[in-house]
Amino acid sequence: MSRIAEIAHQLHTAQRNQKPIAQFSSSETFSLADAYKIQHQLIHHRISEGEHLVGIKMGFTSEAKMAQMGVSEMIIGQLTNSMQCSNGGSIQRSEFIHPRVEPEIAFRLSKDINGPIQLHEVMDYVDGITSALEIIDSRYENFKFSLEDVVADNCSSAAFVVGPFHDPFEVLTDLNIDLYINGKEIEKGSSNDILGNPWKSLVAASELAHKYDLKLKAGQIVLAGAATSAHFINTHDEITAEVEKLNSLFFRTIG
Repeated sequence: MSRIAEIAHQLHTAQRNQKPIAQFSSSETFSLADAYKIQHQLIHHRISEGEHLVGIKMGFTSEAKMAQMGVSEMIIGQLTNSMQCSNGGSIQRSEFIHPRVEPEIAFRLSKDINGPIQLHEVMDYVDGITSALEIIDSRYENFKFSLEDVVADNCSSAAFVVGPFHDPFEVLTDLNIDLYINGKEIEKGSSNDILGNPWKSLVAASELAHKYDLKLKAGQIVLAGAATSAHFINTHDEITAEVEKLNSLFFRTIG
C-alpha cells in the first residue's frame, strides 16, 4: 500500500470511529498535490461504501477563517450524499469528533463546469442559490493542521444543511449573514466576507476543480465558504443561520 493510500485509510478510519489522529505534517512532509491525491483516495473509500458525490465546498474564503485556522490559501473539498442533512432536522452529535458550524451561501449548478470560468459567466452555470450551514470536523487532534493536512482530510468536510433554493440574482454583495446558537446571536457577518463577492468563490471553485481533477456536475451544490468564524456545537444545540434576501434555516443536535 502506498503512503498516500495509507494516510487516506487512516483518515477514513478516524472519521468512521470518531477518534482523532495526529497531524501527518508533524512527522513527514508531503506536497499540496499529494494532499489532493489523498483526498481523492479518501472519497473513494466513501463511494465504495455506497455514497455518491453531490457537490463541493470551498474553504478559507474569508479572512476571519484564514486567521482562525492559520492558513492563507483557498482549498476545495468534496461533498457526498451522506453529509447532507435536512433543513429543520436533527444531527447526531456523537457521529462527530469536535464539530464546528459556520453560515454560508450555496449555489446549485445548472450545467457541468468543465474548466475555469470567468466572473461574467457565473449566472450561466447556476439555477439556484440559498443559505447554508456547514458542519466541519477535523479528524486531527485538537483541530490543528497544516494546509496539506486539511486538504488530505477533505477540508474538514463533515455535514451540511441547505435552505430552499431561490432563482439566482446577480448582486450578492452587502448581504447580512448571522449565526445563532440556541437563540443567541453568536456571529454577525456579511456576504462580502466571502472573497468580497460570493460569486468569486464559484470562479475559484472552477479553477481549483480543474487543477485538482474534481468534477463539477449539473445539479451539484457548491458551498461558497464561511462568512464568519466557525463555532463548536454541543449536544442539544439549535443552530440557525439567517442570510439577507434568502431563507433562514436551522438544525438541532441530538445525542
